[in-house]
Amino acid sequence: MSAAERYKPTAAICRSIRSHRERLGIGQKELARRVGVQPNAVSNWETGFSKPNTDLFIPICEALGITLYELFDITDPMLRYSEREKLLLEKYRSLSEGHKYAVDKLVTSLCYVESADKCPDITELTYFSRSLAAGIGDPTDFEDEGEPMYLYSSELVDSADCVFSVNGDSMEPEFSDGDMVLVQRFPDCTELSEGEIGAFIVGNETYVKEYRRDGLHSLNAKYKPMKFGDEERVFFIGRVVGVLDPDDIASDDDVKRYYSLRGQT
Repeated sequence: MSAAERYKPTAAICRSIRSHRERLGIGQKELARRVGVQPNAVSNWETGFSKPNTDLFIPICEALGITLYELFDITDPMLRYSEREKLLLEKYRSLSEGHKYAVDKLVTSLCYVESADKCPDITELTYFSRSLAAGIGDPTDFEDEGEPMYLYSSELVDSADCVFSVNGDSMEPEFSDGDMVLVQRFPDCTELSEGEIGAFIVGNETYVKEYRRDGLHSLNAKYKPMKFGDEERVFFIGRVVGVLDPDDIASDDDVKRYYSLRGQT
């Protein structure tokens, strides 16, 4: 087998290195210096006597200012056009500058619509991370205004108004310490039926409990029911509609894109 036959698969690389080196107007020694190899290495590549090691492909491309596609003399698939695309390009080039501008605006608008369709819907709820105190005039108003929490929209998320954190193990196994629960606030929700889970304020503490006629119950049997006298004040915040899945918390990038597409900051 001749040397030419042995290195036939690398012929394209050999031609490419020499062509792009000459295009830059640099010698073999200069290219070798940029790549970090001996001068005779470049000569061997260009004559097809040897081929570059694969770990040198990137340095060669950087030294010549080309892509890997250009190094291997392969057409970049991103630059391939279908017959329909070629026809559209030819038609576009035949337009006046004014009509080209109109096409550009139309394409931009269509791309905007495509982006909006692909952007997930976001729902903004209020997250209360601390214990709450009921308002003096209206117990459904809180001294803590909470902070916004952005979630991916779903039937469950959209049915809620706010999010609370569960503290402790009194509601296990259904609700664990640190879980975030979705709450539909009163008066948007109806009053609780016996056996339903709700969020309540007792004093300056917030509780997630099961409502029963004799008081507020924990799901964990080791905790006694919370029972209240006529003088004690218990405020109903709202119905617990579910536990928030951490994956439902929207990423910062999605939130920015969602509001940007709607012209909001």
